[in-house]
Amino acid sequence: MQLTGAEIVIECLKEQGVDTVFGYPGGTILNIYDELYKHSDEIHHVLTSHEQGASHAADGYARATGKVGVCLATSGPGATNLVTGIATAYMDSIPVVAITANVGTSLLGKDSFQEIDIAGVVMPITKHSMIVKDVTKLADTIRRAFTIARSGRPGPVLVDITKDVTALKTEYTYKEPDEVLPYISEMRDCDLEQAVQLINEASKPFIFVGGGAVISGAHEELTKFAHTINAPVTDTLMGKGAFSGEDELYTGMLGMHGTKTSNLGVTKCDLLITVGARFSDRVTGNASKFAKNAKIIQIDVDAAEINKNVRVDCSIIGDVKEVLTELNKMIHPKNHDAWVAEIEEMKEKYPLRYNPDGLTGPYVIEELYRVTKGDAIVVTDVGQHQMWAAQYYKFKNPRTLLTSGGLGTMGYGLGAAIGAKMGRPEKIVVNVAGDGCFRMNMNEVATAARNNLPLIEIVINNHVLGMVRQWQTLFYGHRYSNTMLEDKVDFVKFAESMGAVGIRVTKKEEVGPAIEKAIALNTTVVIDCQIDCDDKVFPMVPAGAPIADVFDEDDLKKKK
Repeated sequence: MQLTGAEIVIECLKEQGVDTVFGYPGGTILNIYDELYKHSDEIHHVLTSHEQGASHAADGYARATGKVGVCLATSGPGATNLVTGIATAYMDSIPVVAITANVGTSLLGKDSFQEIDIAGVVMPITKHSMIVKDVTKLADTIRRAFTIARSGRPGPVLVDITKDVTALKTEYTYKEPDEVLPYISEMRDCDLEQAVQLINEASKPFIFVGGGAVISGAHEELTKFAHTINAPVTDTLMGKGAFSGEDELYTGMLGMHGTKTSNLGVTKCDLLITVGARFSDRVTGNASKFAKNAKIIQIDVDAAEINKNVRVDCSIIGDVKEVLTELNKMIHPKNHDAWVAEIEEMKEKYPLRYNPDGLTGPYVIEELYRVTKGDAIVVTDVGQHQMWAAQYYKFKNPRTLLTSGGLGTMGYGLGAAIGAKMGRPEKIVVNVAGDGCFRMNMNEVATAARNNLPLIEIVINNHVLGMVRQWQTLFYGHRYSNTMLEDKVDFVKFAESMGAVGIRVTKKEEVGPAIEKAIALNTTVVIDCQIDCDDKVFPMVPAGAPIADVFDEDDLKKKK
């Protein structure tokens, strides 16, 4: 049948099973929005307050559901406002398809009003970007975008469509979406056998889990693997929930703000089994001194990650779930009770600690965990609150911590929480933000309220840029250059002005009841938690130092 380009866009979205999109209209994309209006009973469009909010919402939707997130924007500034969200998704391997519209083909290259080469702009931060100037190629281009976004190591793809293409007609025929199978073409028997041999020879194995285990859905396979070889497990920020934080073998996060047990345990181990992690600098510290006593196995779907940051002794290229499935067939139960007991002693000796007097970030997170029983989807922005959430909330299942790991995007959380709630409406969704992060995209409170989303925004409000201040305190001689946020912004009044409910918390005993009230209200709620400006995240590893140099507040006091 003959359809316009705009009609083809909608039909292709329906082909791919898309039922929710996030975006903001404008002149060049009006034809597509006109078709969305006609199909509003099939595709729900969420109008965000800003295009960056739309890109973060598509990202959050994808992380929470495992599906491809979709966002729309018009040309020029509309398209460029997506860039930070696209980069965020790229760094964390999140499948997002961004559809933008551009000026007409005859106006390209003439510095026309709101013209930008957005496909060129995002080339370094997408798996693929393309512009469609021929309506006959539109359907196949959109289909290809979804296949690329989902296949192998997932990631964002951008499709830019000129306005005349959205109006022109061509023949359209329905097509079933391409089946995307787990990537195993480079998984070799000899690599699996080498890994099994190393596992058999190890007396102090440690399992290190990254975001790839979450993306591949390897939760059950990983749990079976860890208990079969009887090895402790640590994770990255992105790997949270792939292995339960309540499991007896779990030791906490690894790296700059990881637990002492994880950092010292990895330093002492004789075999590090790395599952879907890329050895980020925030995890390894000084890479040349990382796990120097251990042989290293790296399992990853992306061959480019092998030996990129840390040299390994054995690598297996392939989908993590498929690799672990094969390894589980080949290994036999191991007894590493002495090693596990040593790790348990370290857990008892080096527990996470914080000041029990007064209201603190860690206490807020512990109360959130208690009230939600660890079953909420927790979204975070970036900073101290992010680390406290990773440390003190015990994530039992994958896709329950949504956070910007690679890019570290302040302002990510609220848009992502909106996307998560749209994708998983049955779950309690909580965004934990710092006051600095909240200010960056707090206009999206209006989006949540307008859509009647039962969404909880917890602002850990210390009236400073907390993580930056922590560095200024520890490493910059208390020179607090432009990190104080001592103004008259009232987050409770702001929430009410946006159509949400605002709750202020200043005492420990108010935290639990405030969270319980927010859940019971079943609407958009902002909880303003006022904490001290000098609360810090510990443990900590100085930038560039080996992870064995991890220290906490007690160590600082002893040093002084």
